[in-house]
Amino acid sequence: MEQWTGVLRLAVQRKQERTVLAEIYNQGASKVTPPIYLDNSGLPCFYLLNLGGGYVDGDRYKTDIHLRAHAHMLLTTQSSTKVYKTPKVPVIHEMDIRLEQGSYLEFISDPLIAYRDARYKQETAVHMARGATLVYGEIITPGWSPEGALFQYNRLQLRTAVYIEDELVVFDNLPLTPKARSMDGLGLLEGYTHLGSLLVIGDEVPRDMADTLSEGFGAADNRCRIGISALAVSGFSLRVLAMSTLQIENVFEQCRRVVRKHILGGRTVSFRKY
Repeated sequence: MEQWTGVLRLAVQRKQERTVLAEIYNQGASKVTPPIYLDNSGLPCFYLLNLGGGYVDGDRYKTDIHLRAHAHMLLTTQSSTKVYKTPKVPVIHEMDIRLEQGSYLEFISDPLIAYRDARYKQETAVHMARGATLVYGEIITPGWSPEGALFQYNRLQLRTAVYIEDELVVFDNLPLTPKARSMDGLGLLEGYTHLGSLLVIGDEVPRDMADTLSEGFGAADNRCRIGISALAVSGFSLRVLAMSTLQIENVFEQCRRVVRKHILGGRTVSFRKY
């Protein structure tokens, strides 16, 4: 049996007009809060916890999230993900998300903060049924060092694969290696410090939603650089370059508000903890 620093399995199901907890298992440093209902929609919010306070050399985490048919859920982290110095073995986080027919998941993590000489690899696989909807967002910061210098981590790699009915529809591989290549370079951060990525996929996402959002961004805060692309399936991919986490969160909030209103007919719930 593989040795894991933390293991978490979380499943939810639809019961009458609410989504409720169906299964939960945790081991080691991975925990999750009980469901929190932030409004009267019957849609629960769960907060992922790391009892160790951060990732260290050789840590391995496995997270499985399962939404059964027509279940709706919000998922976020309690705080930022901190990756500390990893001189020998990089930190690995494997995540598997399963969305059954008619389910809806908003999963927006707090920022990833990699400290000096950190190495981190995240593998995310999303398996969706027809009629499911995914809103998945991540933010990467420039990290931290005692001297105050930015981009002192060794390597970050985030790979995300999305399958619909077992067919690969999206593959996003994002490697950042600031010690091998300047983050200011063309095609990288180009003078910005923070990077945000958002995926929205689902049969109920209108084909023209990317265009609608793009027009709205044209009048938005010009301190960000925003790129949005329609996918081959119903949905879009968004990248944001900015100078702060808050700027990216504001862009994500615009997207979430439009998507949630269209699909669920409800208001957006803020994930901010402060």
